[in-house]
Amino acid sequence: MLAKALMPLAERLDRKFGWHRLPYYLGLATLVGLRERLRQKNLYSTGVPDVERPQPPGAREARRTDGSFNDLTQPGMGSAGAPFGRNGPALPDPDPLGAPRPRDISDALMDRTRFLPASHLSVLAAAWLQFEVHDWMSHAKEPPIGEWLLDADMPLPKAIPTGTDPQAFVCREPHWWDASQLYGTHPEYIAEIEREHGEIAVDDDLLRALERQAANFNAPEASLWVGLAGLLVLFAHEHNAIVRHLRAAYPERDARWLYAKARLVNSALMAKIHTVEWTPAIIGHPTTVRAIKATWWGLLGPKVRRRHGVSDLLFGIPGSHADHHGVPYTLTEEFVTVYRLHPLLPDDYVLGGKTLNLRELAVQPGNVDQPRERINEAGGNAAALYALGRQPPGQIELFNYPTTMRRWERIGDLPPIDLAAADILRSRETGVPRYTAFRQLLRLPVPTTFEALAGGNPHTAAAIREVYEGNIDAVDAVVGLYAEPKPQGFAFSETAFRIFLLMAARRLQSDRFFTDDYTPETYTPEGLAWIEATTMGDVIRRAYPHLTPPENPFLIWAS
Repeated sequence: MLAKALMPLAERLDRKFGWHRLPYYLGLATLVGLRERLRQKNLYSTGVPDVERPQPPGAREARRTDGSFNDLTQPGMGSAGAPFGRNGPALPDPDPLGAPRPRDISDALMDRTRFLPASHLSVLAAAWLQFEVHDWMSHAKEPPIGEWLLDADMPLPKAIPTGTDPQAFVCREPHWWDASQLYGTHPEYIAEIEREHGEIAVDDDLLRALERQAANFNAPEASLWVGLAGLLVLFAHEHNAIVRHLRAAYPERDARWLYAKARLVNSALMAKIHTVEWTPAIIGHPTTVRAIKATWWGLLGPKVRRRHGVSDLLFGIPGSHADHHGVPYTLTEEFVTVYRLHPLLPDDYVLGGKTLNLRELAVQPGNVDQPRERINEAGGNAAALYALGRQPPGQIELFNYPTTMRRWERIGDLPPIDLAAADILRSRETGVPRYTAFRQLLRLPVPTTFEALAGGNPHTAAAIREVYEGNIDAVDAVVGLYAEPKPQGFAFSETAFRIFLLMAARRLQSDRFFTDDYTPETYTPEGLAWIEATTMGDVIRRAYPHLTPPENPFLIWAS
C-alpha cells in the first residue's frame, strides 16, 4: 500500500533530481516507488510450461533438480525449459547480423587497448558474478547453422524459441536461486558428486566431475576457469560443513534428508551473500547499500528479530509472503542483457608466481582439466582465492572488453568466437530493444546526442557516432549500457540498475523457499541460524582457516 502511494511522487522526484542526488530517506522512498512502478509496467509473461504429473514426495520441503513445484499451484513456473520472460514487448530484429555488424562494433568499440581497473573491487567479484549467472540462466541453443555467422569462420548457435511463441526463448536452467551451478541438473553429474551421509565431492573430485561436463561444448561448464572453479569448490566445502552440523543435531536423519536440507541452506546463503555483500560492493552508493541490505533484513535491520508473514519492507523478504505481482515468475531477456558484464574480467592474472592470461586459466580444447591444474600449481584453492582477492577486475566500460574473450577458443570442433560480438548479436536475436528504446521502456530520459549518451566524453561519442553512422536510435543496448555515465559508487549503469531494482527482489519474493517456507519447519532452526549468522568471510575462513579476507571479500584484499 505504501509503495503504491509513493509511485507518482517517486517518478516526479527521480525525473527532477535523480534518486541518487536525494537525501537517504527521500532517495530510499523514491526507489521503493520506482520499484513498484516497474512491477506494474515492466513484467510480461511468456507462458508457463505444463507439468503433467502429480506432486512428487518431498516436493513441499525440498527443491527439485529441475526447478518444478516451487510454485505448487503452477508447478512448471520457473522450471528448466521455461521460457525467459520480458520486461517489455519484444522488438525482434529482422536482420540481427545487419549493419553495423556485431563484429565491426566489437572491433571499433570493445577492443581493450589498455586495461581499465576497478581498483576498489577484487576479481572475486567478477568470479562471483559468473558463479551466480551459471545458476540462473543459460539459453538453450540450436547447433550452428550457416546463416548465423559472425565471420566466415565464427558460427554462433541460435537461441531456441518455444513452439508457441517465436519471441519466447528457452532457458535450460531453473530460473530459481537454487544453486544449480553446484548441485547440477544432469543426472550423471549429480550421481558423480554424491558422497556418503549427504555430502558432495570437493576439491579435485568435484573439478573432475565438472570437467567431464565441460566436454559438451554447449554446457555452461565449458567456460570453467580458475575463479569459477575456486568458488564451486568453496561452496562444496560449505555444503559438507552444513551437513555435518545438521547430522550432529539430527543423528537419526538419513543422507537424502541431510543433502536436501543442506542444499536449501547453502542456496539461501548464496542468495544472502549476493544481496548484502556482492551487490553493495558493486553498487556502492550510500542509498543503494542500505536499500539492498533492507531487501534481506528490512528497514528495521538485522538486529531486529525477523517476523514471519509480515511486511517485507520492515522485516525483509525472507519469511514474508510469496508474491508474483500478477505475472508468473521467470528471469527475463532484459535481465540477461544487463548481466552481460564481461569487461569485469582482466586478461592477465598473477597466480602461483606466474603471470597467466585468462585462456591459460580456463578449460581449453583438448585440456579440460586446465583450471584444476592451475589451482594445484598455485598451491591449492586457498592460494588461488587469495591471489584473485589481491587483483582488481576491469571497469564495465567501452574499450575494456577482454582481448582474450574476443577470440575465445571453444570446446569441440567449433572455431573461436568473438564474445563481445556474440553479446550484441544475442540481444538482437532475442528481441531486446536498442538502447534508446530500452530507456523509453523504463521511462528514463532518452539521450538525443551521442555526447549525452557518452556522458560528455568526446572520444567515446565520436566512436559510437561513426560506427552507427549518426543514428543514435540504432545503438545496441549493450553498447549504451557500457557507455552511459554511472551514479556515484556504481560499477554498472543506471539503466541496468532499473532492471536490477525490479528483478533482484523478484527472485526472492516469488520463491516460496525464501518467503512462505522460509521457516524452521522447512530449513530446521539450525539451518536458519546458519544462514543468518554466516558471511562470505565466514565461508572462506571455515574452509581455509589461515586466510584473512577483508570484511567484504569482494573488495580488494590486503597483502
